[in-house]
Amino acid sequence: MPDILNGSFSLKEISDTILKEATRLTESKYCYVAYVDPKNKDSVGISFTKMTPECDMYEKIGESRFPVRKDGTYGGLLGYSLDTGESFYTQDVTGHEAAHGIPKGHVPVKQFLSVPVFSKDRITGQIVIGNPKRDYTDKNLKIIEKIADFYGLVLENLF
Repeated sequence: MPDILNGSFSLKEISDTILKEATRLTESKYCYVAYVDPKNKDSVGISFTKMTPECDMYEKIGESRFPVRKDGTYGGLLGYSLDTGESFYTQDVTGHEAAHGIPKGHVPVKQFLSVPVFSKDRITGQIVIGNPKRDYTDKNLKIIEKIADFYGLVLENLF
């Protein structure tokens, strides 16, 4: 672990490993690993599974950027844990209070779990997973929260 925190690996390599382990441990089909840009507060997905036709373009440029809104929130289901600072999961995406539909061409998401990443009491990232083989549980949430704790240390050392 010290090698990772001392810069032997890139943020992309660490984020890719987090994506791989988060999906493996929860048996989820999709994952999005992001950091919050310290300059403009955008949510920057650096590792993600392809869910839209635009994902090929995002992969080529190395990121998928979701801008923070003028009021300082992100909005929607993807932004909910960033806006509230709370981890959550839902088995019915359409029934969640923050849901407002998915973009055209986006693969359907039925189940969703999102965890904010903290570094020194501030949100510095997010890990999102979706569409597991079986319903999400509190155990899945705890697993991703533990992974988020580690990612928070990584981001703290970078930013």
